[in-house]
Amino acid sequence: MNTVQENLKQIQQDINIAAAKTGRNSEDITLLAVTKYVTIERTEEAVDAGIVDLGENRIEGFLEKQAAIGEKAVWHFIGSLQTRKVKDVINQVDYLHALDRLSLAKEIQKRAEKKIKCFVQINVSGEATKSGVSPEETLGFIQQLAEFPAIEVVGLMTMAPNTEKEDVLRSVFSGLRQLRDEVKAADMLHAPCTYLSMGMSNDYTIAIEEGATHIRVGSALVGPYK
Repeated sequence: MNTVQENLKQIQQDINIAAAKTGRNSEDITLLAVTKYVTIERTEEAVDAGIVDLGENRIEGFLEKQAAIGEKAVWHFIGSLQTRKVKDVINQVDYLHALDRLSLAKEIQKRAEKKIKCFVQINVSGEATKSGVSPEETLGFIQQLAEFPAIEVVGLMTMAPNTEKEDVLRSVFSGLRQLRDEVKAADMLHAPCTYLSMGMSNDYTIAIEEGATHIRVGSALVGPYK
């Protein structure tokens, strides 16, 4: 198994190449290490390699790793968050990547002790197996979030289909970018919406070419190892 440092070197090269293709600065792209399948020790190896941003999608793993690593990392909760679980995690996150319904927004407002930086999850592909607001409902949904002063919409997030078809991936990623631009143009105080969280281990270079600002990389970086 490669060290995280070895994997990171390759991924950083990929990021640099993908960014250069579209005239972007690679420093504007945030790499999240998705550590949900790895140990605290492997996660600490990622931090020691210089990775600042960590993503978890299970509350238990999130809290365990945060207790061990603490303020050395920026903490992203990237999984679907049950309303009844909001109280357990919301004041420990730096970013929430999966705001997808008003009931969740209401619970965040109720429980938050600080302003929560949120990505609204959009189901661009329309797959029934994926969570998220539909593209058609995106602007209206975000307008409604003005009712919740604890929420700041910093960007949009999507999960692409599990496919190797580049045209399909580009369509999803560019679709999210266009939605982000529409929300940003609406100039809402609670929704600056500058970021795009999209792209994972198998498609992050395409996501970067289509405008991703945050990529969520697990197996290619830290490995799918327990």
